[in-house]
Amino acid sequence: MTDGADPGPLGPRSHGPGDRGTFGPGDPGEPEVLVLADPDATGAAAAGLIVDALRTAVDRRGRADVATTGGSTPGAIYRALVADPLRERVPWAVLHLWFGDDRYVPRHHTDSNLIPVDAILLGQDGGPGSPLPHANVHPWPVAETARAGGDASDCAEAYAAEMRGTIPADAAGRPVFDVVLVGIGPDGHLLSVFPGSRAFDAPGWTIAVPAPTHIAPHVERLTCTPPLLDATPVLISVAFGGSKAAVIARILDGPRDERVLPAQRARRAGATWVLDAAAAAHLDPVRWPVVARAAARPGPG
Repeated sequence: MTDGADPGPLGPRSHGPGDRGTFGPGDPGEPEVLVLADPDATGAAAAGLIVDALRTAVDRRGRADVATTGGSTPGAIYRALVADPLRERVPWAVLHLWFGDDRYVPRHHTDSNLIPVDAILLGQDGGPGSPLPHANVHPWPVAETARAGGDASDCAEAYAAEMRGTIPADAAGRPVFDVVLVGIGPDGHLLSVFPGSRAFDAPGWTIAVPAPTHIAPHVERLTCTPPLLDATPVLISVAFGGSKAAVIARILDGPRDERVLPAQRARRAGATWVLDAAAAAHLDPVRWPVVARAAARPGPG
């Protein structure tokens, strides 16, 4: 992008220095970065990218499968999806919602990643909700596993089996979701893949994770393994707030070591990072010149 170019409806865009060609082993390239003014604008921008990908998937194969995230990330995105103008563009009837990770807790527990889905997309907060069929939401089978006397590992295996019955695999045996949405944790984790996680070496699509002691909530987790991030054609990382600025800079500007900063698995060509100005504030202005200018001035609301 050159100075004076039209940034388009999503605001300024920046291409990283390594994303101008294809990448091979050891050279993952760099993502595209979008910076918006605030969390609501960031959520709306991410939602727009998701809708475009959904419509492409439906045109290609008649349905769309999304692996979504939890924590504080998806609320603004879901609110943008159920509101005009995006609401009418979402192919709700053939949209299937999966979860890249969750906590090993019941659906209505306050720590469950289903809470914002139920509240916003399914309208349980009294808002407009959406026409998304309840049957198209595919949670980790926590309740079913508990009724059968199983544990978190059994739950992870059951979810992998459900995914394998529906989600296509690529030639390397990796699940190919149409869209994968991830948030970024304050320690640099994504999904429930924490620094030093054994998920990097797990052979399957899912794994149970012991309750982390360094970050709340301190409950067992269920997570897809990192190859989930490699096969998707649309990988979107979202972060907002000044509390994320330092770790975002380490992830995008620092040396690569995904076992120390697992979110670097999403630092690859073809991925898009959608940040608000506060989260982007510490990025290197030389490495990311367009991002730095976008972060220093108000973005589109």
